[in-house]
Amino acid sequence: MSRTASTTEGRTSQALLIAAAMIFLAFFLLLPLVAVFTEAFKQGIGAFGQAVMHPDAWAAIRLTLLIAAISVPLNVVFGVAASWAITKFHFPGRHLLITFIDLPFSVSPVVSGLIFVLLFGAHGLLGPWLAEHDIKIIFAVPGIVLATVFITFPFVARELIPLMQEQGKDDEEAAISLGANGWQTFWHVTLPNIRWGLLYGVLLCNARAMGEFGAVSVVSGHIRGETNTMPLHVEILYNEYDFVGAFAVASLLAALALVTLIAKSILEWRFDLHHGGAVH
Repeated sequence: MSRTASTTEGRTSQALLIAAAMIFLAFFLLLPLVAVFTEAFKQGIGAFGQAVMHPDAWAAIRLTLLIAAISVPLNVVFGVAASWAITKFHFPGRHLLITFIDLPFSVSPVVSGLIFVLLFGAHGLLGPWLAEHDIKIIFAVPGIVLATVFITFPFVARELIPLMQEQGKDDEEAAISLGANGWQTFWHVTLPNIRWGLLYGVLLCNARAMGEFGAVSVVSGHIRGETNTMPLHVEILYNEYDFVGAFAVASLLAALALVTLIAKSILEWRFDLHHGGAVH
């Protein structure tokens, strides 16, 4: 009797928790998502296409893709190198490096953007020297790249460090004992072992790079057709009461989020499958 009552109570609690979680997701995730797509197509697909293909919107889309195409590979190189160093070697400052990797998670993106303005702005630390050499960073694409790289560089490293710590160094040491050099060990042993974690980190890094607003807003200057990324373009259109245009571009970002979630789920499944097979 007590076992039956305990089981029934457990199932009831489980059902209540699941229901609460689903209600929360529906209210805070699904409902806003539906609202974005509803507003985007409120005046028909023609108005949606016109808003998306507007020169300023198209420039924002191209710039967003460009920023992601530059910042993600840079973060992949940094993330892999930092993870390799932290998990395979013991050196002075190792824990300090881990702390620095987590820094963008604890600093407001707006503050991050202000740091770059203080460094590279017209009245910043390096501003006069840059002006003398006709190098423009703030209110230009280089500043947006720097801000995006800073905000997104923990994602790849933070996915790889726990994975590589769990895997240990046995495979690499075995490869080296068989005569492989450092690059051969990395390409043929380390990289295959971390490929799913690396793809997962790249996915998260790319999603954040394309959706970053705070830091980019500070360093971009909001120049239409030149330094406005998709999130900044959405804000401008909304402030101008162009709701169809704003939600049309926002729906592209929402679609990116959905694709990211699907790809994330697939990568998690593949990683669990590969990891489970490796364990057994």
